[in-house]
Amino acid sequence: MAISRYLESRKNIAGSACGLVGLALTFTGVAGPYWPVVVAGLYGAGALIAPPERPPLPNFPDPSAQLEELRGDFAQLGDYLAEVDLPPASAGRLTELTDLLAALLAAGWVAEVLAQDPEGVHTLSRAVRQDIPEAVDSFVRTRWWTRMAPGSEPPERHLQRQLTLLQEEAERLAVALRETEARRQESHTRYLEDRGRAN
Repeated sequence: MAISRYLESRKNIAGSACGLVGLALTFTGVAGPYWPVVVAGLYGAGALIAPPERPPLPNFPDPSAQLEELRGDFAQLGDYLAEVDLPPASAGRLTELTDLLAALLAAGWVAEVLAQDPEGVHTLSRAVRQDIPEAVDSFVRTRWWTRMAPGSEPPERHLQRQLTLLQEEAERLAVALRETEARRQESHTRYLEDRGRAN
């Protein structure tokens, strides 16, 4: 493994190229009887001056693979949310939010545009994996304590506000994706118009 890696390395390639120059000098008669020293010396010089090897880039999953994984997590979130009993207003807000997230994560052109936006993928990932489960779980835990000590601020109000903020964030992402696609379309139109003028 190490030998094959060295054979493909820049040092070996540069050394071999310089060694070939040494052979050319030998065949032209310049190196004389010392040709083995000349070839070996040029090979060594080439290997020394070659740039160092770069370590390979880490193999991170591309955004489309991240989206596929996120779709699986979204399905798990849906199973969790189906078992939670929420007040009607919060349940309606949550349904609107999850419908919007489902549309953003659905396979198709939206996902293709989203796959080119790592920040958008991060926003969706944070909503699905952290924000929504935390908001619902906090509500469920706090509601139990509120029943034990009535008179405090209802947890439904906080859940409603949290879900509203998450929906606004998802809507901003949807608008940004739509604007990105609109700019792409306008750019392609300008390209075609410029190409038509050039012909």
